[in-house]
Amino acid sequence: MMRTLSLPVLPDTQASWAPAEVERKEKCGVFGIWGHPHSARLTYLGMFAQQHRGQESAGIAVSDGSVLAAHTGMGLVAEVFSDRVIEQLDAQGGRAAIGHNRYSTAGGSLACNAQPLLESYIGGQVAVAHNGNLINNLAVRRRFEEAGHLFHTTSDTEVIIHLLASPQQQRAVDPLAETLRHLQGAFSLVFLFPDRIEACRDPWGWRPLVIGRLPTGQHIVASETVALDVIGAAFVREVDPGEIITISDAGLASRRFAEAAAQPAHCVFEHVYFANPASRVFGQNVQISREKLGERLATEAPVSADYVVPMPDSGRSAALGYARAAGIEYREAIVPNRYVGRTFIKPSQEQRTAAVRLKLNIIDELVRGKRLIIVDDSIVRGTTTKAKMDQLRLSGAQEIHLRISCPPIRHPCYFGVDFAERSQLVATGRTLEQIRQFLGVDSLHYLSLDGMLACMNRPPEHYCTACYSGDYRLDPDHPLTEDVIETEQMKMFG
Repeated sequence: MMRTLSLPVLPDTQASWAPAEVERKEKCGVFGIWGHPHSARLTYLGMFAQQHRGQESAGIAVSDGSVLAAHTGMGLVAEVFSDRVIEQLDAQGGRAAIGHNRYSTAGGSLACNAQPLLESYIGGQVAVAHNGNLINNLAVRRRFEEAGHLFHTTSDTEVIIHLLASPQQQRAVDPLAETLRHLQGAFSLVFLFPDRIEACRDPWGWRPLVIGRLPTGQHIVASETVALDVIGAAFVREVDPGEIITISDAGLASRRFAEAAAQPAHCVFEHVYFANPASRVFGQNVQISREKLGERLATEAPVSADYVVPMPDSGRSAALGYARAAGIEYREAIVPNRYVGRTFIKPSQEQRTAAVRLKLNIIDELVRGKRLIIVDDSIVRGTTTKAKMDQLRLSGAQEIHLRISCPPIRHPCYFGVDFAERSQLVATGRTLEQIRQFLGVDSLHYLSLDGMLACMNRPPEHYCTACYSGDYRLDPDHPLTEDVIETEQMKMFG
């Protein structure tokens, strides 16, 4: 059974069931460009614009038309790539490049898992960058391993390369399309071959993937439109679910490997939290959608207060909408320190709490004696939120009314978001009153599921809400029945 990677629960003296907070992790950001003399540099900029989608590792693969080369490393884009490395990649490639920012959801935070993965097989060289999560990864991987295949990573993405290289796919008229038909789950993929880029999106459309075009004519693919903006490219359209886009010297071509699902499963959490506010995701600007979430929250959970205060940074847009709809003054009373790294990997609760205080500073003069509405995008495990509420109390807040711009997260995600197991999610098995008491706030309200979906431009049934509702479009516990696995094994190895 496919499980997302989770960190161990550390003890909390305040409540026996209170788990450790962790950042939401999404896999990942992808980018690709063909035909530009400085493809590596433009890919670097596109990845930098999508840094919010992954901060564990980064990589760029390039093509000179005959040979691929790649550079990957752990850390932020600016840490992995110096000017000298980018110049070397442009000199090695000079025709095309793909890039990847990674947060691990399947496979650990290891150097070997940094993407793009670059491999050689009977069809030549290929590099692949993946945004999403495959729920049949373990079943397919096990069959390959039983057949003697060696894996170099713990990432689900490597299964795709083994499928592509298998005899059954290589005998197919369209090996890539046949490979993609074996995958179950969420995948927005960008492949770099020596002579072309291939980009595709799963039939459900879980993760975003868009096409852009430079004024000089080169085509780009990226996870978000903000990556197009930063290099001066115009948005063309989304890659359709079930579609393969080919970019080469011949231009742009399209074909299908599967029909799009009748009811897409666009991840609504992209609008709640992940995507850049400047991006247009699933046909809707993220900033505007988040403001709508805040406005709806104000109508569902009104309360008298002196200020509406956002939890930086992801709560800012919803807080603006809430303040405008409620007619209450908006104040930035919590200031982020942008030079503090991630807090969730600290080895003890005391160190994590200290890191949280460094990361978010309270302006006492705006808080003392005031009734505050604190707006945040979501609560996952709860202890980071609790630490901030405690800090607001110490700064003299008279009342704290916490408002969350999405429903309670009660279920794990198996399609590209690294939420914890059910037992570690603060909203699982607890009443709203229990959560309120643990967080130490005067009132707590989550946006309703219907209210959240009413803020989206597309029909409600076109969004995946499994982390809230538990309604999975694909069964994560049974991605393939045993008879189907045996059939696939015969096709691949028989």
